[in-house]
Amino acid sequence: MPLQHPITAKWPARHPDRLQLYSLNTPNGVKASIMLEETGLPYEAHLVDFAKDDQHSPAFLSLNPNNKIPAIIDPNGPGGRQIALFESGAILVYLAAKTGELLPKDDIERYETLQWLFWQVGGVGPMFGQVGFFHKFAGKDWEDKRPRDRYVQETRRLLGVLDQRLRDQTWIMGEDYTVADIAVLPMVRNLIEFYGAGELVGIDDFVQVRRVLANFLDRPAVQRGLKIPSRDE
Repeated sequence: MPLQHPITAKWPARHPDRLQLYSLNTPNGVKASIMLEETGLPYEAHLVDFAKDDQHSPAFLSLNPNNKIPAIIDPNGPGGRQIALFESGAILVYLAAKTGELLPKDDIERYETLQWLFWQVGGVGPMFGQVGFFHKFAGKDWEDKRPRDRYVQETRRLLGVLDQRLRDQTWIMGEDYTVADIAVLPMVRNLIEFYGAGELVGIDDFVQVRRVLANFLDRPAVQRGLKIPSRDE
């Protein structure tokens, strides 16, 4: 089916038969690109440049009215119909279902995996982002450190939950690498590397988190996905 969507006026598809990714390599954005690299699904990446306010353009809003990345269009969706999606968690679940990879087929294990995915969406993402705001951006100049410290403590609590989960197992779901890892671990990386908040939150206290993050970052698909889309796209 030919690709048909208003967003293609701003970001024309060179390969309209492939899945189209509209993103930026933020921690939310790389969830989609890492998942695509892990599964090997053919796709075409388009850079949504925040410096140019692309996310607020009419073209992008036609795909995601919430003006956030990532978003995708799959011309070969369910039943051969085109599907457009936003929200990184929904995209991960969709790509797992489409490829049959990285989400357990056993009902109980699948729902347990999804609970950790939603744990990231509802807790880790917002809380780590608030730490980043108060530590790296405008919040660092505020004399009242109580807001920052509140989010630091909640971030430490969440890291403690994750550290406990990872004791004596390779990944969040045990021996199997899943969408839960792809959702959670880019957020931990960003907290340490981009926000520079590792010392602030005492990341050295969370030995299991650091171990699994290192293993995650060693994966070739993760290394590729972290750079997609590039500014050369």
